[in-house]
Amino acid sequence: MRRLFPVIDRTAGSGPGPDGGDREWSLAELAEAYAYPVPDGPRRAWLRANMVSTLDGAAQHDGRSQPISSAADMRVFGTLRALADVVVAGAETVRQEGYRPARARAEFAEARRAAGQPPVPAVAVVSASLQLDFSLPLFTSPLVPTLVLTGAAAPKDRVAAAEEAGARVVVAGDGTGVDPARVVHTLAALGHTRLLTEGGPRLLGQFVAAGVLDELCLTVSPMLTAGDAQRIAGGPPLTVPRRFALASLLEEEGFLFSRYRRD
Repeated sequence: MRRLFPVIDRTAGSGPGPDGGDREWSLAELAEAYAYPVPDGPRRAWLRANMVSTLDGAAQHDGRSQPISSAADMRVFGTLRALADVVVAGAETVRQEGYRPARARAEFAEARRAAGQPPVPAVAVVSASLQLDFSLPLFTSPLVPTLVLTGAAAPKDRVAAAEEAGARVVVAGDGTGVDPARVVHTLAALGHTRLLTEGGPRLLGQFVAAGVLDELCLTVSPMLTAGDAQRIAGGPPLTVPRRFALASLLEEEGFLFSRYRRD
């Protein structure tokens, strides 16, 4: 069964109306429900995160998110990518999840052209050491060049290896690593204002701590895993918890697709 809970859909015109049928959410409906807000200024970036969690708070099972996902979750995943200018991911997530270049999808081609976007979002990999396999298709054969976000003190030989593979190395920090706020500003300066991060937990925790996360799209998976898997965000706790406001909530086959915005 598919449902939109309208009493807590607080984005005008942001999604389909209530439907008692059992058909799945269409890509067009999801694209409307998850549309980025209109920028409130020039080069104003909007950073949203897309994560999945079990009922007991696990963001992964056996080190990957796929076992706690679903077909509906993957449609949301694909839609969020299709709406974004750039997908930002930490190096460990890229390795564990076997990241490949974003693929062009005919269903979103016209919308991306109308928005002035290339056929696919760029993938931006955050890495301090640049210990990445630059022979992988993510770096050698993307439709748009993959970005590698790192610090000014990154190893020069690894920077050269990334550039030789065809990646674009972007400095977003003064040391070996990146500054989360600078990541957002730097990507916006490159024309990427619709930002999507898929984690992992450590990277998301850094964005949260820096106060630059605008929106969290969280899939709640109707599963229990126990164990000691990571939560969706890691790192030191905030001194004061940061409150987000619920914008919308969709349901399909027991999975909840929530969208929270910075309050």
